Amino acid sequence: MTPAIVAPLLSWYDQDHRDLPWRAQPTPYRVWVSEIMLQQTRVQAVLGYFSRWMQALPDVRALATADESVYLKLWEGLGYYSRVRNLHRAAVEICEKYGGELPADYDALLSLPGIGEYTAGAIASIACGIPVPAVDGNVLRVAARLDNDFTPITDAAFKKRTRSRFAALMPADRPGDLNQSLMELGATVCLPNGTPLCGDCPVQHLCLGYHHGNAALLPLRAAKKARRIENRTVLLLRHGPLVGLTRRPASGLLAGLWELPALDGHLSPDEVRTALSARGWQVTNILSLRPAKHVFTHVEWHMTGYYIELANQPQALTFVSPSALRAEYALPSAFRAFLSVIEEET
Repeated sequence: MTPAIVAPLLSWYDQDHRDLPWRAQPTPYRVWVSEIMLQQTRVQAVLGYFSRWMQALPDVRALATADESVYLKLWEGLGYYSRVRNLHRAAVEICEKYGGELPADYDALLSLPGIGEYTAGAIASIACGIPVPAVDGNVLRVAARLDNDFTPITDAAFKKRTRSRFAALMPADRPGDLNQSLMELGATVCLPNGTPLCGDCPVQHLCLGYHHGNAALLPLRAAKKARRIENRTVLLLRHGPLVGLTRRPASGLLAGLWELPALDGHLSPDEVRTALSARGWQVTNILSLRPAKHVFTHVEWHMTGYYIELANQPQALTFVSPSALRAEYALPSAFRAFLSVIEEET
């Protein structure tokens, strides 16, 4: 990797970068929230979430004092809910330690809940002008192709080496723009899955992967472990117009979130009726719903679904109206396929 990449990257970024709301006003809080939202999520999906979040929680103090139901609802559908819980935890800590303003210090940022090396580097460089790198998956991919490096990008040594190389290239006057140019290059030109748009790359002439004919082969990744399959039977329970919900355990997958109740395995209507009757739940009608699948990082849910009318309101459930469910209760997107039945009703 050569310092010669800096000038063409910055020139290209000045002319061709996407117009994104957190770039228009790159305050530490806005950069922080956007970077956490963008983890594991596409930019187009984040735009609406970011706008709604900033309207409801415009600064650190608003987030720190927000009720859990508020920030979970704002996050509904983004997934990886530990991210938003860490946002809140960090906001509380920022108010306690730093007077409600994110510290303009890389190490202090790194010490906050949910902020790792990349996010700390992004906030520090983009919002505070501190010359530190921000190395995410996009940047690692760019680095592997620039250097024609076949080290798996999941290798800790490769990530450390890449951070060190980019740290040495940081311009004192524009560190945030260099980091964003690398992110932008990876997101829009140096694409994943063997499809880089090398003809549009401002540093093609400096890319060893391109000159060796390996750009489409890089980066190399270690083989992923197969995801575990879990078969579940999801229950859309109704008592009159109300919908029955339960809350997940405080730890583990989707910790503490509301959900549609579920049973283990793929059960027949008769098996569901028997299981619920054993709990004292009085089933009056049961209809099959379309099956659905939801993929998490390490597990897949393969779901059978039923629409069930109950004659009673079991105490184990919380019954809410469809309007309250939409406005106040954060349900993971895993249940979206089954909730569409309610949307069709209304």
